[in-house]
Amino acid sequence: MSRRRPVRRGPVRRRPVRRSKKQDEQVALLVGGVVALGLVAAAVQWLLVHWWLLVLAAVMASVAGGLWIQQVRQRAEWQRVRAQALRLRIAEIDALDHRAFEFSIRDLMRRDGCSAERIGGAGDDACDVRATDPAGRVWAIQCKHRRDGDRGSAVGVGVLQQVNGTARQVHGADIAVVLTNGRFSSKAIPWGREHRIHLVDRRVLGEWAAGSRPLWDLLDRIPPPRRPTALS
Repeated sequence: MSRRRPVRRGPVRRRPVRRSKKQDEQVALLVGGVVALGLVAAAVQWLLVHWWLLVLAAVMASVAGGLWIQQVRQRAEWQRVRAQALRLRIAEIDALDHRAFEFSIRDLMRRDGCSAERIGGAGDDACDVRATDPAGRVWAIQCKHRRDGDRGSAVGVGVLQQVNGTARQVHGADIAVVLTNGRFSSKAIPWGREHRIHLVDRRVLGEWAAGSRPLWDLLDRIPPPRRPTALS
């Protein structure tokens, strides 16, 4: 009788265990969480070493917050002034003192949509009111109040020369203005035209203060806008 040869069987291959998609996502989340915790720990440790950066950031945030609050208050004040539709008669302007006159010019600029501040006083470098109009142009305005109106002394070339030396160089003005409730001397008018100094006399001031049009609509040779406006 013939013997049967034993059948040789090869090694048993095991099928690889496949992880489900959900398990892969869980592993990815776990790895991501570990990496994130490591980064957070490293950042905390770095900040503890460089603690002064936290102090600096807090100071900067405080300053930025203060500036933001100030801007909000300024906008509210400007809106209040404009809502009142400020109008002044020339007789009311005559009755002001020089300081109140400067503040009234500031408020008239604000009424017309400008950001404006009164900076008059000692060391003002021949600029009592500095403003930026809605077109982005910077105004440097020197105010000369005359108690007697056009019967008072005329504003002469000397005042214009001071403004010409500081309006653009010091205040960065696009438009230099000398404004009075009185009058200008006969020499001041051509001198101002030659040196691009805009003169606002009693007549122009009265028309502007009455609320008919903004000041830039009443003056000649005004520079073009720096930026587009809602009206353009």
